[in-house]
Amino acid sequence: MIAEKMKPYLQNNSAIRAMFEEGKKMAAEFGADKVYDFSLGNPNVPAPEKIKEAIKEILEQEDPVFVHGYMSNAGFPHVRQAIADNLNERFETQFSENNLIMTVGAGSGLNVCLKTLVDPGDEVIVFAPYFLEYGSYIRNYDGVLVQVDPDLDTFQLNLDDFSAKLSERTKAVIINNPHNPTGVVYSEETVRRLAEIMENKQKEYGHAIYLISDEPYRELAFDGAEVPFVTKYYDNTMVVYSYSKSLSLPGERIGYVIIPDELEDSENTITAATIANRISGCVNAPSLIQLAVAKCVDAEVDLGYYDRNRKTLYEGLTGYGFTCIKPEGAFYLWVKSPVEDEKQFVDAAKKYHILMVPGSSFACPGYVRLAYCVSYETIVNSLPEFGRLAKEFC
Repeated sequence: MIAEKMKPYLQNNSAIRAMFEEGKKMAAEFGADKVYDFSLGNPNVPAPEKIKEAIKEILEQEDPVFVHGYMSNAGFPHVRQAIADNLNERFETQFSENNLIMTVGAGSGLNVCLKTLVDPGDEVIVFAPYFLEYGSYIRNYDGVLVQVDPDLDTFQLNLDDFSAKLSERTKAVIINNPHNPTGVVYSEETVRRLAEIMENKQKEYGHAIYLISDEPYRELAFDGAEVPFVTKYYDNTMVVYSYSKSLSLPGERIGYVIIPDELEDSENTITAATIANRISGCVNAPSLIQLAVAKCVDAEVDLGYYDRNRKTLYEGLTGYGFTCIKPEGAFYLWVKSPVEDEKQFVDAAKKYHILMVPGSSFACPGYVRLAYCVSYETIVNSLPEFGRLAKEFC
């Protein structure tokens, strides 16, 4: 008999993954070139050549016992220092290797933060729409998810509702910038106001409230949009990062957590987070890819590829009459469903071999998400089918 805590997951398995699996079946039946799968944020852009060269160099020149062996649970010191140096140069921060913990991607990093901070019954605030796995992560530690309603006009943070939902039981707040699923980039003004509200509430309640900034899309910003580095605005911030999107390495599961010295009781928090990294079962982040990213801290994927996809899909869909939030970052297009029940719209799209994820999968019904990290040909070939779909609804 499986654990009671796991039974709800059987009924509410990831809609995104389910759509992805459905897409594979449709591709086998109709041909991959005739299926337009916008379900999963799986980058179609290859990793930079520099990654391959770094891996080859490491395997050919380094001691294999070192390359494939254990290291500190926080990760190789020189890897953490290389990343810290790069961040300091780009964002005028003052991190050292001691402020970083290498993790098994951002998902593991979020769990490290929550395991370090959350006691049973503590509240963790999230902003709808949000990546629904946040709820699973919070429940892993018997925390209580508190959901802030979306700002349906701008999809910036709804700070009025946020302020109302902060309580003495609030332990942490999670934001995601640039944002999945909307593609919005939270402005500096939004981040400043968020920090001000949290500072005031900390004083009122007499205890720390931690901000966890989930930033796997940090480098994917368009049209000159700037992504504020949150530790500069609020001391009690942890930053979670992944190279899955920025270097097209989702299967390698490599990322990190930053815990600044300015964070309350930072020394004990860093130690606790390093232990959490170990006892979560990960032990440490994968050694080979740690060593590789240390050589590639300044590498970049082809942002122009995503930008072309973004513009083509946005202009195509708005041209057909669909209402879309113009994405400033990440690689998602957030589209208002032309009917109240967006699942009806998603089902109708399947007739045209278009796969989208319903907004209810992000706690925001009435919308759908399209991941445009696909091939350019997929987008171009899908547009006539979107046109046929539009004739049904627009």
